[in-house]
Amino acid sequence: MKRLLIWGPLALFVFFVGLAAYQLTQPKDDLIRSTMVGKPVPAFELPSLQEAEPVLTQAIFADGTPKLLNIWASWCAPCIQEAPYLEAMKEAGVPIVGSALKAPDGTNLAFLVEHGNPYVAIADDAYSELKVAIGSSMVPETFVIDGQGVIRYQHLGPVLDKDIPVLMAELEKAQ
Repeated sequence: MKRLLIWGPLALFVFFVGLAAYQLTQPKDDLIRSTMVGKPVPAFELPSLQEAEPVLTQAIFADGTPKLLNIWASWCAPCIQEAPYLEAMKEAGVPIVGSALKAPDGTNLAFLVEHGNPYVAIADDAYSELKVAIGSSMVPETFVIDGQGVIRYQHLGPVLDKDIPVLMAELEKAQ
């Protein structure tokens, strides 16, 4: 019994040091995944960034056609990087809904003039209501939403050339 009292604490100490050392060797994952994947797009009602369009609601995602939801902002450098790839997806027939985050007056529209407008509709999400409700953790971020309005896939970061086949496959699965 005395032996157990002497070696027990040492064994526990060695175990916890080993556990800590193991955890330090594991790759770090800083990306925050949305818990909304697999759930319907939350209810929202946001003004359109473009004057000719009506108010946007979650109904835009429930028309039977899978779509991408791209969360972006004019002040976001990676958003500039992804702009030509979103334009290429638009040209391939992919409907993309944008959610523009708050920016100084007119800069979101100027961004579209300068870098192209791949969106079928753009919500003016000045207070990040949709961004927070959908579980977005960064800008830019893109979600695949099926034709019934259920979030099927989350892409973190800018859409680049290497990401297009993955997004196209996810859209196909969302049919």
